Amino acid sequence: MTGDATPPVSAERRQQDRRRVLRTLLLSGSVLGVALSGYLPLVYSKKKRLRPPGALDEKDFLASCIKCGQCVQVCPVQAIKLADMVDGFGVGTPYIDAREQACDFSCDAVQCILACPTGSLTYQKPGFLPVRPGAALATKPTLLAKEHDPEPTLNLAERIGLARLTRPESCLARQGKGFKGQARGPQFQGELRYMSVDRWKPIKVADHPYDVALCDLCVQVCPIKGAISIETVSAPDGSQCQSPVVHESCVGCGVCEMICPTEPASIEIIPGEGWPA
Repeated sequence: MTGDATPPVSAERRQQDRRRVLRTLLLSGSVLGVALSGYLPLVYSKKKRLRPPGALDEKDFLASCIKCGQCVQVCPVQAIKLADMVDGFGVGTPYIDAREQACDFSCDAVQCILACPTGSLTYQKPGFLPVRPGAALATKPTLLAKEHDPEPTLNLAERIGLARLTRPESCLARQGKGFKGQARGPQFQGELRYMSVDRWKPIKVADHPYDVALCDLCVQVCPIKGAISIETVSAPDGSQCQSPVVHESCVGCGVCEMICPTEPASIEIIPGEGWPA
């Protein structure tokens, strides 16, 4: 053997080298994870959230909400959730995922607004805060559940969003189709107040099946009088068809999105959307 020969590496040395490589990989992964934990919230925070009724415009809402969760506790259908880490600066703020559980105003008086201690949710925003274009409601919305009460309207001045038929090609009404069965399937946990069942007690949508010759579920369950109707419209090919049409009294509650039986929903709420001039 010559003097230039490399001595064999011992088993202990090989094990130390493997540990060093593993430590390097783990440290690199940790650094990358920390970097992403700061980056991802900034990405996801750009996604618009549907805020509870009476919410201030997003910038003012985020500045004034103290994330106390009072609105979450008083919601009768548990429609309000608190945002998690991926919401960036909005973490801990309340929002509504209409597809999972919409606000159907089961509390009548909009208890989340009454519970808010800071005015982030309010019946009437202060005069120094501007009203975004199209947000103002022409008149106070009439709640169908209160239509025959002495005061049938909701004390709301602005909408939180606007329903839009975002996927007209999948809408059953536009296809001339009916619907029979549970709107979202037997496992769906969402609840709604059905006047024909109990004005005050929401029940699971899965416990209230439908059987209609032409799908109009979005119209049937909309809690606001005159907010949506089925009307004859012109299709892209020039033919006539029946279609959901959203009207100015829409407040953006999300009930139509929640009940839509197509997957994904043919009709959705666009958060912060205003009525076109």
